[in-house]
Formats: sequence, structure tokens, C-alpha cells
Amino acid sequence: MSSADRRIAAVVVTFNRLELLQRLIGRLAETAGLDEILVVDNASSDGTAQWLRDREGSGVPVHVRRLPENIGGAGGFHDGLGWALERGADLVWLMDDDGLPDPDCLELLLERAGSLDFWGPVVVDEDDASRLVFPIRLPGTSTAVHALTGAQGAAREGLIADVVIPFNGVLLTRELVERIGLPRSEFFIWGDDVEYLWRARRAGARTGTVVDARVRHPAVGALGTRMAFGRTTYNDTPSDLKHYCMARNNLLNLREYGGRAHAAAFVAKTLWFYTFTRRDPARLRLSIEAWRAARRGDFTGHRRFLG
Repeated sequence: MSSADRRIAAVVVTFNRLELLQRLIGRLAETAGLDEILVVDNASSDGTAQWLRDREGSGVPVHVRRLPENIGGAGGFHDGLGWALERGADLVWLMDDDGLPDPDCLELLLERAGSLDFWGPVVVDEDDASRLVFPIRLPGTSTAVHALTGAQGAAREGLIADVVIPFNGVLLTRELVERIGLPRSEFFIWGDDVEYLWRARRAGARTGTVVDARVRHPAVGALGTRMAFGRTTYNDTPSDLKHYCMARNNLLNLREYGGRAHAAAFVAKTLWFYTFTRRDPARLRLSIEAWRAARRGDFTGHRRFLG
């Protein structure tokens, strides 16, 4: 398919981050090669809906779908990706509202079109572009690179094959989505992107990270607290909503794609962390509740944290 015949849609999922959304839409509206921007508004209450209605933009057209309730990033990407295919997209560019692709990001990604099915940029700290916001674990190793120079050094001809940071400026082909389906909307948040990537890999998708393509993103702090005498880390979060979804969804992902041993290791790691590393009986009880929900296939328990 020639570039002239290829239709490319950006899908942006947003919830109560109007200022970040405004800068992102401004950048996307000026992005060459993009045919349309599809914004999925997860029932924002901060003026997002009004701004999107009143926006007088130029450049790439913006279409909006406002959802009646917040169904999380997982539900938003499920809805948005399906919407993009309904509108005839051949490639879909997925991103949250807090990222900001460099002006040439899409152009650099499109240079790999035809050789990859699910690929994306590096995600760098918006205040320090030498740092990766989301470290890249090099395929086939236990090494994770945290600096842009490390990613560049690991690349071959500008590409780190077989690894991608999902849903942060990634491109997906229509053919892949039709083959593997849409993200799991019931996950709400946390793990939906990883599950989709693992599902794609299982289906034989060609993945990769283009190290010259950049998305800038606010820093998220250290990803993981050291535990077990410094031998490993655990993704502790002060948010009960995030922890509940992480415990439930991670158990399901590991059981499906890693097997019972990997799922059991995650359970043991959680028990250790909240018993010895950061003693918290309430968080232990919440973890056990989330695991029981996972075993039952119950995806309603997170709703009580939504307020």
C-alpha cells in the first residue's frame, strides 16, 4: 500500500487532564501524514468536553467520542481502537493524553511501516530527554536500560527488535487488530497494555522500538521499590485503585501467558513485600481480594474506588 492510499488515525484517551490534552491535540493537529485524531473522553469533569466542543482548530481534523462513564484506559483504548477501524484506518497511533510526540515522531515510525506490526518510540522525560520514563528491558536478557544512550547503543540500525512500550505513541496495523481483537476493556487500568502486547507476540506480531522517534512524558518516579535484600523490585503504589487492578490483572496475565509458576511467584512476591518490606496488613487483604476476583472472573471490584 502506498503512503497516499494509507489512512492513519491517532487515538487519544483522556480523563481530567485538560491542559495536557490541549498541548497534545495542538501537536497532533500539525503532524504531517496523520489523517484524523479520535479523542475518547472518559467522562471528564474538568472542562474537557466543553473545550473539545468549542475548539476552533486547523490542520488534522479532530473527532470526539464522550463516554457516559469512566471506563479507564483499557476501556478507552478498546473503544477508540475499534472506532478507528470502523472509520477505515489502516494504521492506528495510540497514546494517552499526557504524552507529547516530537514533531517528527510519526514520520520516523512510518519509515518502518511494512516491516513491523506493533511498534513505537522511546518515551523520554519531558524535563530531561536523556532519561527514559519507561525503562526498556532488552530482549533475551535481564538488562533494563534507563538512559537514551543505552537504548541507542542496544539498537541495530536504529531499532530494538522484539520490544515496545505499549500504548505510548505506538503504531498498530489494521491487519494485526483484526487478527487479535481489541484490548480487554474489563481490565480498567494497569496491565491491559501488557496483555495486548503479549497477545500480539503470541500471534507472531513483529514488534520493535524506533530509538530516534521520541514521545516526551512527565516523569513517573522510580518504577519499583527494592525488596528481598535488593534482589528485585515491586510496583508499590499509594493508590488502592491502582493496586487492586494491578494485583487482579497481573495475576491473570501471568497465569495466561507465563503459566502457574509465574503467577505463583507474583503472589509470593506480593506477600513478601507487604509482610516484610513494607508491612501493610490492609494492603495484603486487598491483594487477596483482588486475586479471588481474578479467579472468579469478576471485574467489578475496582468500581468502589472511583468515588
